[in-house]
Amino acid sequence: MRNFHDQLDRKIELKELPQRIASLVPSQTELLVDLGLREQIVGVTKFCVHPKDLRRQKKVVGGTKQVHYDRISNLDPDIILCNKEENTEEMVAELEKIAPVHVSEVKTIDDSLELILQYGEMFGVANKASEIAEEIDNLRKEFQEEMEKVPERRVAYFIWKNPWMVAGKDTFIDHLLELNRFKNVFSEGDSRYPEISLEQLRQKKVELLLLSTEPFPFKEKDKETLKKEVGMDGVHIVDGEYFSWYGSRLRAAFQYFREFQAILL
Repeated sequence: MRNFHDQLDRKIELKELPQRIASLVPSQTELLVDLGLREQIVGVTKFCVHPKDLRRQKKVVGGTKQVHYDRISNLDPDIILCNKEENTEEMVAELEKIAPVHVSEVKTIDDSLELILQYGEMFGVANKASEIAEEIDNLRKEFQEEMEKVPERRVAYFIWKNPWMVAGKDTFIDHLLELNRFKNVFSEGDSRYPEISLEQLRQKKVELLLLSTEPFPFKEKDKETLKKEVGMDGVHIVDGEYFSWYGSRLRAAFQYFREFQAILL
């Protein structure tokens, strides 16, 4: 018996090295592939869009908030991968009736590195996991050094409309905003993803509005609408995957941030 703990410090017991993995978190699915575990993946969500051809090759078991438990059970997984934010407690409780469940909790890059190393140990790919984690850590340090000379800007990061919702405190998005020298004007409230009004926004003296491509797919028309309603030009659509996906996608995130910073100069 092999014993592990997930990022909620829940004990996981595995009889042997997992050969059948169900992943219910898109960024973690991509990480599995980059760790060389593509063949072991048997089930994914409809939102597991990277690599692009993966959903055609694996069983789609639902979304991140609602899954078909019978489909997962029929896959006979050795382990199911979840995330505290992406999936619900009720889901995890039900899934544990099928197989051991690993739950991640990622609010910072350090949390992400910890998760990568946990997967490396749990799935027998420790060397590859260490390689990816070290690369991300080095890229982060380089980017942090570059950002020391960049002035701080006050921003709001939109994730939804009708109602308007933004990323708040204690989120991975907020952590990456801070890394980019963006002061999140909604990071001091009580909610992690608060609903806001545009009047609240006007009172915050925001310099930049960032409209994410996910979970709500903001488009150019939304950008133009906000420019008019808020009365400011600094409205940008940003790639939500680079601001909210953790795992191996972080290897490309810092170059994306660097290019976005260049646009703002």
